[in-house]
Amino acid sequence: MRTIYSKYDKTQIGSLPRIIFEGRIIVLLTEQEAEKAVDYLLEQEILGVDTESRPVFKRGRQNKVALLQVSTEDTCFLFRLNRMGLCAPVKRLLEAETPKKIGLSWHDDLMMLHKRGDFSEAGFIDLQDHMRELGIEDMSLAKLYANIFGQRISKREQLSNWEADVLSEKQKKYAATDAWACIQLYKEYERLKETGDYELIKVKAEEPVADEQTSISKEG
Repeated sequence: MRTIYSKYDKTQIGSLPRIIFEGRIIVLLTEQEAEKAVDYLLEQEILGVDTESRPVFKRGRQNKVALLQVSTEDTCFLFRLNRMGLCAPVKRLLEAETPKKIGLSWHDDLMMLHKRGDFSEAGFIDLQDHMRELGIEDMSLAKLYANIFGQRISKREQLSNWEADVLSEKQKKYAATDAWACIQLYKEYERLKETGDYELIKVKAEEPVADEQTSISKEG
């Protein structure tokens, strides 16, 4: 039986084993490259999605989305939107009813993508909605993955320059891992909901996970 927590103590994440995407990563720079990638992606059953923007360190300013990462179980495509823009193939992907596109806090991502161009999104599933059904309250990707799988997703590259001429290997791995992790979390959510094979530990806000001993069933 899997044990999960309503709140996860972030100080414990650093001691967990690191998980990283080990599949193929393909960087896309042009509309022609995007066209082929989207043809392939639309044939899949499930996709993990995420975005990255160049960080801004001044209040009130915001950069447009620079990267859209879309992953299958073994291949992640990095659409460099700062190069190709929200071109026709990317719109086709965002507007497709299928496959399922799994993201985290996708309202914000979609709002930012709309600043790149108009489209009518479809097929998106937000992990936050489903993780609440399990009784989980902490919704960052790092906390969710640590909570569900007991593994650490590094966020070290989050504030790097996503508009750089060439993305570093660390940036590519970071971006791909975030998108791929959404698939893993959604599949595990589905398994837990179907089997009921989990125990939820209710953690009070002021108490670290290790100190909380009160457990309730999934129905509680």
